[in-house]
Amino acid sequence: MRVAVIGASGRMGKNLITAVNNADGVTLGAAILKPASSLVGADAGEIAGVGKLGVAAVASLVDCVNDFDVLIDFTTPALTLSNAAFCAEHHKAIVVGTTGLTDHEKAELNEAAKRSPVVFAPNMSVGVNLTLKLLATAAEILGDDYDVEIVEAHHRHKVDSPSGTALRMGEVVAEALGRDLKECAVYGREGQTGARTQKEIGFETIRAGDVVGEHSVWFATEGERIEIVHKASSRMTFAKGAVRAASWLAGKPAGMYDMQDVLNLK
Repeated sequence: MRVAVIGASGRMGKNLITAVNNADGVTLGAAILKPASSLVGADAGEIAGVGKLGVAAVASLVDCVNDFDVLIDFTTPALTLSNAAFCAEHHKAIVVGTTGLTDHEKAELNEAAKRSPVVFAPNMSVGVNLTLKLLATAAEILGDDYDVEIVEAHHRHKVDSPSGTALRMGEVVAEALGRDLKECAVYGREGQTGARTQKEIGFETIRAGDVVGEHSVWFATEGERIEIVHKASSRMTFAKGAVRAASWLAGKPAGMYDMQDVLNLK
């Protein structure tokens, strides 16, 4: 599989190039930058700090349309949808790690998946996706007797809140409990809020320093508390998972997939 990385000069982009370079079964086919970037034309491997790879960074997907089979995209919702439409039109697969998509934007991504294979997950980490499986199991066993609270922390530059991962954790727990997260979610608390209701799922957000990503889900009742925690210390965790998803897409038909499919956790 020839992989294209968009946003190649960013923190995530550099990790993705490194992960592709270190992985078996995939090769870097293209690296895309902003059109105005001074690094257009530079070797992608040198941009990422892994040495020359013989792949010159380009300014758009049009410039490398014949050089890749799957695109890895951790950009912004609007750009991701544009890229997904491009991949669908040109029969390319895409791995989407972009967070902050609205329901409408997710519906647009699903339309693209009707024409080409898409892996979309708010978190590409293998550990996080195993955690989602554990959360579903815990919620099914513990039921409504336990209060559920989700605490997440990320670096100061993260623009969406709560994180896509925290929201997915809430969705998984809500589904296991037979609830609709849109109806039971409570985002932060302030002032005289009254006693906690039995079926609400609370979210607390921390933004500070250079925290890569931490998520803690509490199941608490009188007398005990269970915490299921995942902590990421490097973006390489997400990059490796995304590359694993890209490799998994080889030969897959058009459709919407997630990391639970990639890891055979369903």
